[in-house]
Amino acid sequence: MTKLDDRLVALATMSPAQLRAQWQDTMEQAAPAWSPDLLRRLLAYKLQEKRFGGLPASASKILARMGTEEKAAVQPQPIAMRPGTHLVREWQGRSISVKVVQDGFLWEGQCYRSLTAIANAVTGTRWSGPRFFRLNNHG
Repeated sequence: MTKLDDRLVALATMSPAQLRAQWQDTMEQAAPAWSPDLLRRLLAYKLQEKRFGGLPASASKILARMGTEEKAAVQPQPIAMRPGTHLVREWQGRSISVKVVQDGFLWEGQCYRSLTAIANAVTGTRWSGPRFFRLNNHG
């Protein structure tokens, strides 16, 4: 086993306090408040990067450009619905029926400004309205 292998194996058994200390030694700054698993992974990457070198500059530029293009492509588009449209969703054996009206959405006799407000009222938790009513490609 190489010295790098030994250090990578040691990361797997370190306590959170030991990981934070290792982070301080390796990164020369205080460890962020991340999970021990994430600290382990990033420390392992950094140790390997020091040993074998990082990505070539050309690869880094391509990845940075891809990240920027991906963010631009992911911008959600507003969902256009005409008043009178009905949305129906089954939730825990219950049928949730919402009607699109001029000023928002009508559910159980009450007008809401957004589908998200209805989804939160139905589930009691934070939900994306379009996702709850399955209006986007994320199911």
